[in-house]
Amino acid sequence: MDQVVAQAMLKWPDVPHCYGWLGLDARGAWRMRDETAQRQNLPGDKIMHTALAGFINRNYSVDEHGCWYFQNGPQRVYVDLELTPYIAHTDPARGFVLQTGEAMAATEAVMLTEQGRLLLVAQNQVAAIDDRDLAQCLADLRMDGEGVSDEALLEWMTNPSEHQILTWQKAGTTLTVAHIATEDIAAHFGFVQKPRPA
Repeated sequence: MDQVVAQAMLKWPDVPHCYGWLGLDARGAWRMRDETAQRQNLPGDKIMHTALAGFINRNYSVDEHGCWYFQNGPQRVYVDLELTPYIAHTDPARGFVLQTGEAMAATEAVMLTEQGRLLLVAQNQVAAIDDRDLAQCLADLRMDGEGVSDEALLEWMTNPSEHQILTWQKAGTTLTVAHIATEDIAAHFGFVQKPRPA
């Protein structure tokens, strides 16, 4: 957390929280959601200002209820999550990098949804892979030790079978891929996709 943010929190401890105005899309972009975007359930405008995005990244956290927020000075700006609290991108030098700019720790679990969204889990963080990086990540999937055809993968996603074990092999590590329904992700990992006042 930025020092200026910590100081503002001490100076003004009772500023009301903000809900619905900031979103994180499934590609890791921060979105400003004005009243029209909120009313029409639109993603909102992508935040393109590098310094502002960096400020959000450095001051991004989660509360005790699993609601993710950006601490904007003394105010918590709660984040609407399109998919997961983190989105991972591939980086040739650093492996998987989160939208906050941090390198992701070693992957402990891998999940795949019925929609083909690949989730990586590491040190209590869940990150969906940006769909633009998905093709190279799917190349790390194996079934019975062999590369997986598109047809076999589609069959597994819609009807995962105990007899067809899907694995993910990366950097000398092999992990069994678990199936998860998109609608179950938030509950499984204990986060709130759209925080609102109680």
